[in-house]
Amino acid sequence: MKHYSPTDYVNWLEEYKVRQKAGLEARKIVASFSKRFFSEHVPCNGFSDIENLEGPEIFFEDELVCILNMEGRKALTWKYYAKKILYYLRQQKILNNLKAFLQQPDDYESYLEGAVYIDQYCNPLSDISLKDIQAQIDSIVELVCKTLRGINSRHPSLAFKAGESSMIMEIELQSQVLDAMNYVLYDQLKFKGNRMDYYNALNLYMHQVLIRRTGIPISMSLLYLTIARQLGVPLEPVNFPSHFLLRWCQGAEGATLDIFDYIYIDAFGKGKQLTVKECEYLIGQHVTAALYGVVNVKKVLQRMVGNLLSLGKREGIDQSYQLLRDSLDLYLAMYPDQVQLLLLQARLYFHLGIWPEKVLDILQHIQTLDPGQHGAVGYLVQHTLEHIERKKEEVGVEVKLRSDEKHRDVCYSIGLIMKHKRYGYNCVIYGWDPTCMMGHEWIRNMNVHSLPHGHHQPFYNVLVEDGSCRYAAQENLEYNVEPQEISHPDVGRYFSEFTGTHYIPNAELEIRYPEDLEFVYETVQNIYSAKKENIVE
Repeated sequence: MKHYSPTDYVNWLEEYKVRQKAGLEARKIVASFSKRFFSEHVPCNGFSDIENLEGPEIFFEDELVCILNMEGRKALTWKYYAKKILYYLRQQKILNNLKAFLQQPDDYESYLEGAVYIDQYCNPLSDISLKDIQAQIDSIVELVCKTLRGINSRHPSLAFKAGESSMIMEIELQSQVLDAMNYVLYDQLKFKGNRMDYYNALNLYMHQVLIRRTGIPISMSLLYLTIARQLGVPLEPVNFPSHFLLRWCQGAEGATLDIFDYIYIDAFGKGKQLTVKECEYLIGQHVTAALYGVVNVKKVLQRMVGNLLSLGKREGIDQSYQLLRDSLDLYLAMYPDQVQLLLLQARLYFHLGIWPEKVLDILQHIQTLDPGQHGAVGYLVQHTLEHIERKKEEVGVEVKLRSDEKHRDVCYSIGLIMKHKRYGYNCVIYGWDPTCMMGHEWIRNMNVHSLPHGHHQPFYNVLVEDGSCRYAAQENLEYNVEPQEISHPDVGRYFSEFTGTHYIPNAELEIRYPEDLEFVYETVQNIYSAKKENIVE
């Protein structure tokens, strides 16, 4: 009901019919995705069907959320594609909102609003809104006012009403606000800079900063700045190298000021107030006066997204590079002609084997912006075109029958929960080959020849509980006697249900391994039923 105003007249019967129709259409599209896109990443134009549907978008989103909330262990494939569609739709809407926000005049200084757009874009499935985050900050402001009342019961900030943008000019009164803020934030609420887990993307998401009460200099500074301004203290953001700061003017209004007329505030360091010399000591180097200057909203967001971009490049386990992809989208929304980032985006999509047509569009744009990049562009264009041609030449689906003589050594089947003998990780099998199908370089790098059976043994594609996908030799795998769900983002791409002992392949995977399911049932009966009998005895 949150989408309806109490003052609106609503024909509920018609509204129900529209909602019902939207739900049926959404389910029809979700159901089609597995068959259409099982063998490839959903292409850029793959979402056009749902984008072109008639009716309120919120109804389609509502149906997708209903699918995601279905019983935990069932409808895994539906959930997988519903999540992808919802992710895409929300990100497109958020990106459009961010682009409109960036068109605001330079004096529009809603730093919090911009930070929330970044948060929403990187977490589109979470319920994050500026209204909710502002409400949490307002509750902190109330606590600060309570403390401030004990310091100065006649303080002018106490008379401010919600939404006012008044500023107090007396330095002593401003100082009282900052003292009250420091007490509430750092002593009472225990906010602190996250020194132990500094390189964690959660430190940059404002909703997580408020939940976890920790962050890095830029996110802590934005929280501090927002609270201070609501209470009439005109702090300003400083894009200081290696450590984002705020500045607090100590000079007379209208006077010509230099960097020594400000006190610099380290929100990451419990609101410590610093001189210019102490700022340089903080980062261990001398910097020019220009780096103490105030920056606008776009520059602040650029730094936030730049931090996310650096974290995305460090990703190891997440083989989808989702954070890197999201941060590239955000950065290029602000600065669409950044050649090096466009080239990184093209290389990333090429590496992941997704969206070849978009790769070509990006490369054409790069060539227009900087003809000097023709070497790198030419290489990627050639290999992308080869990739497109190979996709066109692919014929039918490869079906692997366990009854085939060449598969006689295959011992395990898709859907079984396994354990790696050497590394101890849990995984589920989603494909197999009668012998290792990787190239010579991979075989050499992975030291496959050191295995007793070398590469002349079955190898299995497995989804691992840490989110990675691996290719494991048969001799390194064993049945997991205590099977559990595998928390991997691609489980739903291959399986429709988890039974408690194994996964059931979806229709597309079963077409490729039509005889495996019967073997799985026999294995489960032999392995897990025997275990139960032993326990009873």
